Amino acid sequence: MPAPSSSPDSFATAPDGARIACQLEGAEGNQPPLLLLAGQSNSHHWWDPVRDDFARRTITIDYRGSGASDKPDEPYSTPGFAADVVAVLDHLGLRQVDVYGTSMGGRVAQWVAVLYPDRVRALVLGCTSPGKAHGFERSQEIRRALANPDQAARDDVLADLMYTPQWRRRHPGPYPVLGDTAMPAYAKGRHLVASNSHEAWAELPSIKAPTLVLHGTDDVFSPAANARLLADRIPDARAELIQGARHAYFHEFQAVASPLVTDFLAAP
Repeated sequence: MPAPSSSPDSFATAPDGARIACQLEGAEGNQPPLLLLAGQSNSHHWWDPVRDDFARRTITIDYRGSGASDKPDEPYSTPGFAADVVAVLDHLGLRQVDVYGTSMGGRVAQWVAVLYPDRVRALVLGCTSPGKAHGFERSQEIRRALANPDQAARDDVLADLMYTPQWRRRHPGPYPVLGDTAMPAYAKGRHLVASNSHEAWAELPSIKAPTLVLHGTDDVFSPAANARLLADRIPDARAELIQGARHAYFHEFQAVASPLVTDFLAAP
């Protein structure tokens, strides 16, 4: 596994004054920079294994509550995270970017495209959903397993939801997608509520950016049926399902997933 990113943080100021850490890597090229949005309760290190797959300038952020960003103990929301994203783009002097969000990052990406359409040239939504009211949710059995008070047991369940057993046998970890261990408990709770409260169904038809939806066929953490829902709801979007992949399709199946993203982004 690649070493964690050494890119130094810089800090944007959100509308409410919170400092949001961001990381800019890669050389400028002919294509717009690519903004990468991580999953719930994770920092930018979520993207470390695959960031170099994208031969362009990339931007990551630490959501409020995670990484080096401020961690106010107050309600968070996916539209609020989207506002933080735009503060980062303003801080970096970037008018328009391509956006690739996975899991909760895909939920945040939906709001960036809905609320700030002029900032998004192209959109990739991975292993995500439109929200609880219309989306397909994980089972109660999975929810109970993830509520286990034993941290090691929770991590094992989460790793199994992310990766196939055969891949885990060959790659014993540590895994960069199991959460930011330095996050305070209250911030993890705020992230969980923000993700669970996401509801963008009514606004999805207003998305104007060309959109690719990616999902692993064997994802039960965010069921794969959500991919077709999103692709049908967003004008002219297309869905690609990656056979045999679970939630962290972009990591385990990066040889398939990363070319799908780069080829799509080269087209607009």
